Amino acid sequence: MATVNVTDSSFQSDVLESEKPVLVDFWADWCGPCKMIAPALEEISDELADQVTIAKMDIMENPDVPGSLGVQGIPYLALYKGGEKVAEVTGARPKSQLKQWIESQL
Repeated sequence: MATVNVTDSSFQSDVLESEKPVLVDFWADWCGPCKMIAPALEEISDELADQVTIAKMDIMENPDVPGSLGVQGIPYLALYKGGEKVAEVTGARPKSQLKQWIESQL
């Protein structure tokens, strides 16, 4: 399953009301490290499709949610379960570290 795009208007239904855990990747087109981890997140999305939804939110097109959450640096990854943020990490990591971190939180 490919990553899904989340917007300010869909964040509530796509993330907070999701039955399955959701990892949100807050990113921007001008962010080099964001572009570096994007392919890894796509692969992880396929590999862990039955366990977690991986969503992407462009902070330039959707400033409200990142602003309300206090996102200061990107890439910023936040894992939500049952409408609550349960884990977060800022900065790029190799795919193996990202996947291990996600799996340890599920």
